Amino acid sequence: MSGFLPYGRQTIEDDDIAAVAQALRADFLTTGPTVEAFETAFKQKVGAQHAIAVSNGTATLHLAMMALGVGEGDVCIAPSVTFLATANCARYAGAEVVFADVDPDSGLMTPDTLADALSRVGERRVRAVLPVHLRGDVCDLPALKAMASAAGAVLVEDAPHALGSIATFGNEAHPVGDCAYSAFASFSFHPVKTLATGEGGMLTTNDAALAAKARSLRGHGMVRPAGAEPWVYEMPELGFNYRIPDVLCALGISQLAKLDRFVERRRALTARYQALLEPLSPLVRLAVSPSWSDPALHLLTVLIDFEAAMTSRAAVVESLKAHGVGTQVHYIPVHRQPYYVNRYGLADLPGADAWYGRCLTLPLYPGMADEDPERVVEALARALGV
Repeated sequence: MSGFLPYGRQTIEDDDIAAVAQALRADFLTTGPTVEAFETAFKQKVGAQHAIAVSNGTATLHLAMMALGVGEGDVCIAPSVTFLATANCARYAGAEVVFADVDPDSGLMTPDTLADALSRVGERRVRAVLPVHLRGDVCDLPALKAMASAAGAVLVEDAPHALGSIATFGNEAHPVGDCAYSAFASFSFHPVKTLATGEGGMLTTNDAALAAKARSLRGHGMVRPAGAEPWVYEMPELGFNYRIPDVLCALGISQLAKLDRFVERRRALTARYQALLEPLSPLVRLAVSPSWSDPALHLLTVLIDFEAAMTSRAAVVESLKAHGVGTQVHYIPVHRQPYYVNRYGLADLPGADAWYGRCLTLPLYPGMADEDPERVVEALARALGV
């Protein structure tokens, strides 16, 4: 696979390796001081009051549901264009899911699609709305929060794609993760994400009680009673083992120090793609970014009119692969997954279906060479016969 460009890839450098080696030589491999150090550095970077590091991104969403008290009889609203975990976390907690449609050109939940989803809730209680900052672009958080609050719910930002993104609302810039409009924001550190720890995730919040609840649930639900002997613990409620090892947090701290550089590189590559793709319009165009969003794109997604090109996505994918270019599809709409169809029937979400019918993710990661976007776009043009 020499010279092959995957759609995403981690950037691991010598100082990252040194940080991990140092952690391996330390006294703790898990649940040690490096976890707290990573949490402190992360919350300072995104501007939140609390950060809780956990084993993976899915665990962050599950803990958010549990900390909020989501359970049977409740409803959570999630966009259909997302990874499975956004919806699954509500089911883990016993709640039902109502899928929101998305804007067909950005893939994002909007006030209109949330209003439609709320109209399908009926008499049930809505506890959480989970907007996904797809690709790194930020949803209209003030409008979504107002609508969620009116329905008695809170926002939980599903933000694994958006670390480093900035949204400006009312002339005020907000780093994704500052939780100015949400109860929680959730991040993942899977290798293809902007910051990598191998596996790992982070919850941020500005609510001290929610942070304490999430921390307790992360470690089996155990708490240490005030004034008790040092070995005494109690489990007042059922929790989970969602702890993250010190060694992965050491990598996270090292990576976090490079976040600004990673973001700058992603933005430069995105700008290069934008210029190179312009001649392929309207057959091919970048997914739309809202005016308030200044994204650090995790995914470089284009929308392709395959019918007009008289070809199929499968044929384009195979052609690109033959020329050393990897791709991915983000995502198969979750409302079409067999589990959810069997549970709720097939929802009519034309925006999600339109997005899925045209989307293709091209390579984007900091380690790409300056000339790589040109190579990708040339291969794409060849695959489309233009």
